[in-house]
Amino acid sequence: MASKNQEFHDYLPLMADKLGGEGLIGELCSGFQLLVDAEKGVITFESLKNNSSILGLQDLSDDDLRSMLREGDFDGDGALNQMEFCVLMFRLSPDLMEQSEFLLEEALEHEFDQM
Repeated sequence: MASKNQEFHDYLPLMADKLGGEGLIGELCSGFQLLVDAEKGVITFESLKNNSSILGLQDLSDDDLRSMLREGDFDGDGALNQMEFCVLMFRLSPDLMEQSEFLLEEALEHEFDQM
């Protein structure tokens, strides 16, 4: 998804190791809040473009940003809700996909322990 001249650094596995499953999900939710259109409650093309520098993606073209939105937009509304954003971040991280089963189990165990 990144431009040909831009190198993508996948920090999610490192964050997962350091923060655990629950902490990583919290960080992804915080990332979503940085990119969200405050009025619409979702990440739109405009909010992604306006806030892309926060993620170091300011060099991405409009086509790259639109592709990113399409990649994660499961319900076809042209925007990313929080769940779509989190799923997209996992999908863009091959190493994290391998760890995701462990992280999911850890998060579910924590939820059941609190019940």
